Amino acid sequence: MYYVGAHVSASGGVENAPLNAAEIGANAFALFTKNQRRWEAKPLSAKNIDTFKANCEANGFGPEQILPHDSYLINLGHPEQEALQKSRDAFLDEMQRCEQLGLKYLNFHPGSHLRKISVDECLARIAESINFALDQTEGVVAVIENTAGQGSNLGCEFEQLAAIIDRVEDKTRVGVCLDTCHTFSAGYDLRTPEACDRTFAQFADIVGFDYLCGMHINDSKVALGSRVDRHHSLGQGEIGWDVFRYIMTDSRFEGIPLVLETIDPAIWHEEIQQLRRFTLEAA
Repeated sequence: MYYVGAHVSASGGVENAPLNAAEIGANAFALFTKNQRRWEAKPLSAKNIDTFKANCEANGFGPEQILPHDSYLINLGHPEQEALQKSRDAFLDEMQRCEQLGLKYLNFHPGSHLRKISVDECLARIAESINFALDQTEGVVAVIENTAGQGSNLGCEFEQLAAIIDRVEDKTRVGVCLDTCHTFSAGYDLRTPEACDRTFAQFADIVGFDYLCGMHINDSKVALGSRVDRHHSLGQGEIGWDVFRYIMTDSRFEGIPLVLETIDPAIWHEEIQQLRRFTLEAA
C-alpha cells in the first residue's frame, strides 16, 4: 500500500497532528514533536502521549506511516565541540520523544561542516552523533534526509549518505528519506521516466533501497543542480509530474511514508488525491 500525506501542524499539542492529517484525507503524515525553532521544550505529558496514540489508532495511522522531523537547529556534524554536544543532546531528546510516542522513525538533516572541517571529518561526526543517540534509545530508526547541498550542508550526494551509514554501528536503526526537490536540486534528474530510472538505479547501487524509510514529495522552484532548497507545489515547478507518477506506480516506494512539504497547504488534499489517481490508473 502507498502511504501518502503531508507534514501537518502539531499546534496545540502533538495529539492534534493525526487529526489534521485525517482531515486532508492522508494515510501518512509528518510532524514536529516540539517547536522546531527552539532548543528547549517542555516534556511531553502523559495526556499528550496517550491522546496522540489514541488519535493515531482511531484514524488508522500506524508507526510505519508517520515520519516525525527533528529541529532545524540541530547540526550533528558541527565543527565545534560545545555546539556539537548541544546538537547531540537535542537529537537524543527528539529520539526519546519518538520512543514515548511509539514512533518508528526520526527524520533529520545530517549536518554542516560550516567550512571549518573537512567533508570526511564532518561525515564521521554525523555518524558518531547517530551512534550516540542510538546507544541511549531503543527501536527508533534515525532517518537521514538527503539535502539540496546548499551552503556547507552535507548529504546531497548519495555517496555521502552511504558514508554516514557505513559508520553507523547498528545498521538496522539507520535509514534514508529522499526529498524529490532536494534530489533534483543536488543534480539528480527526475524530469522523465528514463531520468528516474537512472537516478534511482544510482541510489540502489550506492545506498540501497533497503535503507529507504520515507520520502518528501515536492516539486522544485529552482533548476536541476542549482543546490538551492526551494519547494514548489506538484507539477508547478522545474521537475513536473513524471517522477510523482513513477513513484506511485513503483512497488519500491510502497509501505513507507510519502510526505508532501509543498508550499500550499490549501491544496494538499488535491495533491494527495492526484498521487493516488496515478496508482489507480496504472492498475
